[in-house]
Amino acid sequence: MIARTMPANHISMAYSGCMTPAERASAVAFALKNCALEAMTPGEATLRAAAAYEQGREDVRHLIDVADEQTAFRRRLAAGTTAGGKLADGSLDDHATDRADSVFARTVLLAETRWPASGDLDELTAIHKGLFEGVFDDAGKLRGTNVTREKTNDRARANNPEAFFPAALIETGAHNIATELADKRNLHAMDRDVFLSEFTKIYDELGYLHPFRGGNAMVLRIFASRLAHDAGWDLDWGRVSREDYRTAKHRAYRGDLVAFKQLFDAMVRPANPTRIFLIAGWSQGPAH
Repeated sequence: MIARTMPANHISMAYSGCMTPAERASAVAFALKNCALEAMTPGEATLRAAAAYEQGREDVRHLIDVADEQTAFRRRLAAGTTAGGKLADGSLDDHATDRADSVFARTVLLAETRWPASGDLDELTAIHKGLFEGVFDDAGKLRGTNVTREKTNDRARANNPEAFFPAALIETGAHNIATELADKRNLHAMDRDVFLSEFTKIYDELGYLHPFRGGNAMVLRIFASRLAHDAGWDLDWGRVSREDYRTAKHRAYRGDLVAFKQLFDAMVRPANPTRIFLIAGWSQGPAH
């Protein structure tokens, strides 16, 4: 088993077991998509456990156990690497594929247990900790150094430490964004066009904030889905390809938000309060 930083009974204490089969399917579909957008794919044993979870034959604790066993197995195959380790700067591409099972399962756990929807850095930190606790040693910890962009052909920007928010000012930047959200009533009661513009802006600001060394995009997609749903809109991540997301992200680095706005425009529709807020295809989850 991989090393855990959480108490052994953390998962069993958190498990609520009150989700419907459709909600469990929604959580699994989103977790798969969130991982796929970072080039992470859980193995067959974990997918079988996820299917049993969807059907109500096993609870989320079983899914976590199977996923962690698969992660430990993958890591043993990867030349005997040690458990734990730090999240690498930027994307999870390439260096975290052997932990896909555990991250996938914890995404499902987050959908079940939720977290305080405070709309600020505390919420982002809670999501990051939920995704990566027991998988990486720096789960839920803010980055302490400036980081540059992930791999890119644009070498000048790749080596630019200003590509992300200064580490020393993360808490200040997060407070400013949270204040902006609060002033805009967390994007509630907006016409669709206005919501798209404001949502895209907030998404970009949080992307630039980049509060953690790695895993920021996965955290942001979960936070943004919760924010949109509570504001009256659902996001269908099933429509988003890895290439389209990366293109939009790279254009946003250069100050061009058009691609992200177009991406969200194709994803947004009025929220169904009976549907879980993590969505990866309108055909899954409670029907509209």
